[in-house]
Amino acid sequence: MSKLLNNKAIAFLKLIRIENLIMIALTQVLLRYFVLQKILNEHGISLELNDSLFFLVVLSTVLIAAAGYIINDYFDMKTDLINHPETVVVGKIIKRRMAIILHITFTLLGTIIGMFAALKTGYLRLAIFHIIAAILLWFYSTNFKKQLLVGNIVVSLLTAAVAFMPFVYEMGVMQKMHPDFAQMNTEAVLSCFKITFIFSLFAFITSLAREMIKDMEDYKGDAATGGHTMPIVWGMHSSKLNVFFLIVISVILLLFVIYNTFKFYRIIVNVNTIYIILGLILPLIVLALLTINAKDSKHFKNASLLLKLIMLTGLAYSFIFYFN
Repeated sequence: MSKLLNNKAIAFLKLIRIENLIMIALTQVLLRYFVLQKILNEHGISLELNDSLFFLVVLSTVLIAAAGYIINDYFDMKTDLINHPETVVVGKIIKRRMAIILHITFTLLGTIIGMFAALKTGYLRLAIFHIIAAILLWFYSTNFKKQLLVGNIVVSLLTAAVAFMPFVYEMGVMQKMHPDFAQMNTEAVLSCFKITFIFSLFAFITSLAREMIKDMEDYKGDAATGGHTMPIVWGMHSSKLNVFFLIVISVILLLFVIYNTFKFYRIIVNVNTIYIILGLILPLIVLALLTINAKDSKHFKNASLLLKLIMLTGLAYSFIFYFN
């Protein structure tokens, strides 16, 4: 990996976390076209937000997220040199000044595009999502990250917000074009909100668990650079128990989805149930065991990678939802 990072193009893609950006874009696209569209179509309603404007919303989200990753690496350079010296990009392959220029450029582009999209929908106040996200990502890197739980919660809330934005924009446009839309289509709006909320809640909980696992993985560097993360303040044992607790909540949430699916279809074994059990609940149980038994940073890294895969599998459930 370290040899590949000598290539500036690859180093840049690593700096902006290209795989995470793809996942962010997929989250918004899948929730709009595979979840919201299906629910609305079942109620005889079509999507109203222009596709071009929606993709501007996605582009804005991706650019602001990329800016956040860049500034995070910029301020985390000393910590990363201890935790992951072989994968450090800023200061080695990409100059620190260039990293700041990239961060400012991406932040400005992302917020301007977000404001333009919000303005074109007729709800300029929707731009607050983009502006607050950019501000929080800056303070996360400069201050929140090394504080107990604050940084973890900020990142998790932003992750949940990514999943919620397609719903907020779509409902905003619907209400703008048809002032009585919410009153006339209460069932459709509530269904869209409920399903979006479940996806967002799952994203929040799993993201929070992953942030805690990453804190345990980066314990050595954070401690050496004055961090006050959970494993430093509360210890590894308490941190593992907190992650275990979040995993239990995730499993309960998924069992709730299975129960509601059974109530709707009156069939115990179906594609939804099989997918949730095999693709999400069982991997979460494995994750719990991996985390509890983890001894060093390598073990925590493997747990973090597994949780990332579980989050992707959770997102992919949108396909099951659409075609079932």
